[in-house]
Amino acid sequence: MKKTLVIFAHPYLEHSNSNVELINFYVRHQHYTLRDLYEEYPDFHIAAFRERKRLKNYDRFIFQFPIIWFGMPPLLRLWIDEVFDRDWLKEGEYNPLQGKEVYILVTTGGKERSFSKTGTYQYTIEELISGLIVSLRVFKADIKLIKVVYEANKLTKKEIIKHKQEFMEILNQ
Repeated sequence: MKKTLVIFAHPYLEHSNSNVELINFYVRHQHYTLRDLYEEYPDFHIAAFRERKRLKNYDRFIFQFPIIWFGMPPLLRLWIDEVFDRDWLKEGEYNPLQGKEVYILVTTGGKERSFSKTGTYQYTIEELISGLIVSLRVFKADIKLIKVVYEANKLTKKEIIKHKQEFMEILNQ
């Protein structure tokens, strides 16, 4: 089993049954390390050196977060800005993201049809989180999946568990 770092950012976790169900899975399994950015950095002062060092210890990464005002949560955006290091692109420098599997799990209260070129918002989820996607590609990470859970705040417990099982099956392949 691949040693996996879950980079989780949700500023309103107490209002998210979907995300709670998923993070409970990570906590119960030894191959997953959950890092809740809002828990670790409530003051938004990120220990970038420590975070960079941490990345070196993992084979796979999961970025899990909700869409907040049509983008990533602000602390996740800041974490990327502070932690991802342009020096990783230099010849001979170690790049902790290169070739590593990455999974992105996004939750949103909106309907799937709303996040399309012809929908209410006229942008897809991938376009709204393009900063993360482009950053990962620049650092040569291997993005395996971008999973979006739409209408996450309206899902029944059974539907949440179904999404969790589908995601876990993908991770276990």
